[in-house]
Amino acid sequence: MVYVGRSVYIKMRHRVQVRPKEKITVGDVAVVFTSKEEKEKIESLVIYKVNEKDQNIIIIDVMRIIQAISREMENMEIQQVGPTQTIVEVVFERKRASLPFFIVVWLLLFIGAALAIMNFHEDVSMRAVHQRLFFILTGEQDETPLLLQVPYSIGLGLGMILFFNHVFKKRINEEPSPLEVEMFNYQQDLDRYVIINENDESVTHIDER
Repeated sequence: MVYVGRSVYIKMRHRVQVRPKEKITVGDVAVVFTSKEEKEKIESLVIYKVNEKDQNIIIIDVMRIIQAISREMENMEIQQVGPTQTIVEVVFERKRASLPFFIVVWLLLFIGAALAIMNFHEDVSMRAVHQRLFFILTGEQDETPLLLQVPYSIGLGLGMILFFNHVFKKRINEEPSPLEVEMFNYQQDLDRYVIINENDESVTHIDER
């Protein structure tokens, strides 16, 4: 990219994380394109300081960056590229979960998932289906057709692994799972909501006019 005169190109990041009481600089929330000397100066400009009144989400608007650059550097042509806001997430120190609490939650999730699967199979009469299939294949009646039930149970577990595309923390391949896609779409909708409702610069109340 070729720069003409004193120009700076600003591209806001989508989401960044900071610690409580930390100073937020231009370089934290935006990608800066300009000459090397001016880039270092611009990136070091402080535009916000996280205080105790802030919650876990702060919206930094590009106008805040433009004002900071204009105050410090005269005759600078500023060009904004891409999104106009950055979501700043304040990450507070989290307490480590105790082992008994982890075990209790794990047991509740395990039992709940097992009951959900069993109730689904009962609703669709899976046992009767297996018995019928076993009779069609072998010509014999069997109340517990393990020849079908065991491979089906193994296949059910493997199918869930393939569906979620994870074995514990290890990803099977680079393709996102349907759950990850839904979580991504939910996060995008949540980010848009936060940008609209939490950005003070984009909201004007009638009593403020």
